Amino acid sequence: MNVIWSETMHLGGKWSGVIGRGKLIRLTALEAGANVAMLMYHARDLSERYNMPDTLKAQHTAHLTKGNVLMSDNGRVLASIVQDDLGWHDPLGGYTTRESTDAKYGLSRYQEKRNEWLRSGRENLAVELTRSGLGNRDLSPVVNWFSKVFCDEEGNMNFDQGHCAAGQAVTLRTEMDVLVIFSNTPHPLDPREPYPSVPVKIEVLPGLPVDSQDPCVNYRPENRRAFDNTWNYYALQS
Repeated sequence: MNVIWSETMHLGGKWSGVIGRGKLIRLTALEAGANVAMLMYHARDLSERYNMPDTLKAQHTAHLTKGNVLMSDNGRVLASIVQDDLGWHDPLGGYTTRESTDAKYGLSRYQEKRNEWLRSGRENLAVELTRSGLGNRDLSPVVNWFSKVFCDEEGNMNFDQGHCAAGQAVTLRTEMDVLVIFSNTPHPLDPREPYPSVPVKIEVLPGLPVDSQDPCVNYRPENRRAFDNTWNYYALQS
């Protein structure tokens, strides 16, 4: 399929934009060890956004992969995962802060380093929220694409350093008009030093129509109900 739009996020980069319903968003790690934190909102009503607890409990999972959907706090489907080379993406680990970034990688300020300063996930997300008339109060749990975090028998969270290889990709299908915010910043649990951040390509492509036999629709009964809510919403808009 022809790419509608493409951009590459480099070290510490960020991006946000409104992407219409029925599009594909493909993220590709151009080197090993990528991590991209993502927030997602309903573009027509920014008070509706990705709901991590409902997404996980409805699908009986603690990680995301092909077949899973991202549910909103209104019980609708914002996006579905339709292709995945990795099999595991982290919805639990959160994003880095200024304090954690300075403590781990050394003090970094724009005044001294200019565009080479080390950005945190929270700062990147907050800047892009402001562009859309939102703010810090609208920060919420993120999905960390390309990262794997698992718990051991003692309940400790562990980061898998070898999870993401160069060239691996994940593709989302937008089920609603969405505002998407990306931050190409390290996962908070990534132990690597120095500051790890690899380029990630973002591509938007045309999607195919969704029918009742779609794997994401039928992944669980809860998914089907969320799709029905989404379809009913758009039936009243047309």
